[in-house]
Amino acid sequence: MENKTNILVTGGAGNVGSALVERLIENPNNFVVVADNLLTGSIEKLPEAPNNNLEFVKCDVNINEAISNIFETYSFDYVFHYAALVGVKRTLDNPLMVLADIEGFKNILELSKNSKVKRIIFSSSSEVYGEPVDYPQNEKTTPLNAQLPYAIVKNIGEAYLKSYQQAHGLDFTIFRFFNTYGPKQSKDFVISKFINAALNNKNITIYGDGSQTRTFCYIENNINATVYAAFNDTGKNQTINIGNNIETPVLELAKTIIKLTGSKSQIVHLPALEDGDMTRRNPDITIMKSLVDQEIYSLEDGLKKVLENTTFIA
Repeated sequence: MENKTNILVTGGAGNVGSALVERLIENPNNFVVVADNLLTGSIEKLPEAPNNNLEFVKCDVNINEAISNIFETYSFDYVFHYAALVGVKRTLDNPLMVLADIEGFKNILELSKNSKVKRIIFSSSSEVYGEPVDYPQNEKTTPLNAQLPYAIVKNIGEAYLKSYQQAHGLDFTIFRFFNTYGPKQSKDFVISKFINAALNNKNITIYGDGSQTRTFCYIENNINATVYAAFNDTGKNQTINIGNNIETPVLELAKTIIKLTGSKSQIVHLPALEDGDMTRRNPDITIMKSLVDQEIYSLEDGLKKVLENTTFIA
């Protein structure tokens, strides 16, 4: 019988985190501990564990004593650090709460360094690129122009990981996520917000003229790539864009959702945001596509899967 692989997932009650946990517990030899303060996550998003290999602990990783107790109770082989304050408006409105997440990096890294953790896997963000000057956005060549607190903190997290690897040999994998969506996404993100409005025939509001583009990655594509990279040498000490490389204007997204839902919603334009609403997003996903052979879902196909399975937990 194989030895158990103990895995910590911080932020595991969120959209991406809970999908990751669901995939990890499919392997009965994995024992997964989720640490989440439930500020933006929900315990209802966590899957059933038929192999009895999932444990949830309500915990704020930014508080050293709280996360230390978890490390003392379990001996982790891998740590997925996905806990963060998320959401453009939420992070703009609460900059000091965003900056507090730096303490979480310090806690996780120190505790991992002092135990037998083989690798830390970190959910960074496309926001570290800021308003990029190069397209597509490549992990090695596109300069990081982050200016907002959320993006700066993600960049600091990346720097911490690289520094600890250099100083202590603690391996890492960094994922820069580009707009990952799925059935369990909270209602205050663009796709879930638009779908929720459309299903209720309410106005869909867009900041500015809606010409700003995003690329939308269906959760299954994210999980397929990230789980492979996390446990293989191809992902060791690498920074990897995780997303879709087809740009979609936000206005087109709204029109597509109205079409797919048969909604009577009207599109209403609000003044453009002063900060945080970048004009374009378009990742170079060459590395991601080399990891696993998978079909990258089109936006319309991904939206259909969401509409078939959505729970829209607030």
